Amino acid sequence: MYKLILVDDEEEVRKGIVKKIDWGQYGFEIIGEAENGIEALEIAEKVVPDVVVTDIKMPFMDGLTLSKKLREKFPTTKIIILTGFDEFEYAQKAINLDIVEYILKPISSKEMIDMLVRVKAKIDEEIAQKKNIETLKEHYKKSLPLLKEKFLGSLITSRINKDEILEKSHNYGLNLHGKGFVVTALSADLDTATTINSDDRDGKHFKETTTFGISEGKEITKFAVLNISEEIVNKYGSGIVFLHNDYIVIIFTSENDNRDALMGKALFILEEIRQCMEKYHHFTVTIGVGTFCKDIVNISYSYENAITALDYRLILGNNRVICIEDVEPQCSKRVVFDELKERSLMSCIKVGTTEEIIETVEALFKEIMDEKTSFQDYQIYLLEILTTILKIAKDLNVDMDNLFGVNYNLFVEMYKFKDLKEVKGWLIGMCTKIKSFISKERKDTCKLLVKRATEYLNHHYHENDITIDKICKLLYISPTYFSTIFKKETKLTFVNYLTHVRMEAAKELLRSTDLKTFEIAQKVGYSEPNYFSYCFKKIFGISPSEYRKAFKPV
Repeated sequence: MYKLILVDDEEEVRKGIVKKIDWGQYGFEIIGEAENGIEALEIAEKVVPDVVVTDIKMPFMDGLTLSKKLREKFPTTKIIILTGFDEFEYAQKAINLDIVEYILKPISSKEMIDMLVRVKAKIDEEIAQKKNIETLKEHYKKSLPLLKEKFLGSLITSRINKDEILEKSHNYGLNLHGKGFVVTALSADLDTATTINSDDRDGKHFKETTTFGISEGKEITKFAVLNISEEIVNKYGSGIVFLHNDYIVIIFTSENDNRDALMGKALFILEEIRQCMEKYHHFTVTIGVGTFCKDIVNISYSYENAITALDYRLILGNNRVICIEDVEPQCSKRVVFDELKERSLMSCIKVGTTEEIIETVEALFKEIMDEKTSFQDYQIYLLEILTTILKIAKDLNVDMDNLFGVNYNLFVEMYKFKDLKEVKGWLIGMCTKIKSFISKERKDTCKLLVKRATEYLNHHYHENDITIDKICKLLYISPTYFSTIFKKETKLTFVNYLTHVRMEAAKELLRSTDLKTFEIAQKVGYSEPNYFSYCFKKIFGISPSEYRKAFKPV
């Protein structure tokens, strides 16, 4: 069933439309009704509808404004406009909003059914195109020749001479000219990819579970992510998409060195990719975003940072976009290690458990004993481990003096132990202490950011232009990460918290002043008095004037 939201300020019209149609028969389920654009947008944020049917003229937010916001947030949602005869030409001006249908009021059952059949066919066709596994495989073979893939893999894993980069990119038809670059890595959350949806040729929608070998299923999943990513990135003309190991890598480029502009565009595109994977293939992807760099020669650092960002899904969860600069604000200057053992140790200290630290260190020492390492090689090996640990501590601002003492020298201490067992226990204890410090600092950072945000709202709630984007610019973090930590700390969404602050201020003004309702609305951040009254009554069950009569002292 496709999810549909019906939006009209006249309840009788909505109920009439609902009763006219056997929605399930035509493949639709009404998951929400709204009487204005603001309510519709709130419902859409929760359920991400396949179709929205909306009237044009409504209070607080009209249908065209709603359509514009839906198109920005949910690009795959189909929008149908309900309009009167005298509004039809006005409605048609919204061509750039990609409206799929216009329906004149009053609406007959036949017109509504015909429209539903057309829209369902369009959605079915889109899903069928994106589900064709053989097409995905063929597209993969043609779009990424072996030499191009090998070059791009080398570009993100090693430092190549700039002249060579420009020459090969020209030969392979790749646009790597620019003054700004960001690398992102997409990883399929394979535990969510258990079924493949298909449509038969008669148009009847059904779900079919197809059994693949583990290896084949993994490859098909990667091809699906690759295909969607290429399609969306090409639509915006913003970068290069290719496979590297188990990741889909996207190199975003910019003609100038404006970091914020490139990051903003990249995050917008990545969010659309994430939504499309969930919608069309019914499994999720987690995306790591590396650091911004100005020179293509240094692009390997951005890629390493993107992979590191993916490690944080163990903390933040899957099905999201994770920016390395959100979770590791200092990472732009840190040294990146390429070797597997160093990355494994780095990962478990940053985001692992105590058990994972023990397992990793045990594995490092097992190699020394199994290979019968010489004393000189043993010393070098331990020094490399210590150097890795110290660099992690430095990059994440770990207070080593506080943890181990001001005069504690790790390199001196290492030689005090009599055997490998003691050294191993010492390293495990040190890594565990550093991990605990990092976890506490991360929690404290989240609390501090949320505290700064709430303090700002408590002092600036009267401003009518407060948005989550404005707060995030002040805090220098992304909206996605901010929303996650704000909800975790306050148990409220950003909008609900701001509304709560404004309504409490409004209640105080109603009790303690003789200001008119429209004056109070302006003082608590509402430019539209009617919408203030609407929100007030929706929350407290009575209008502002009724509240004043009931609670103001005589």
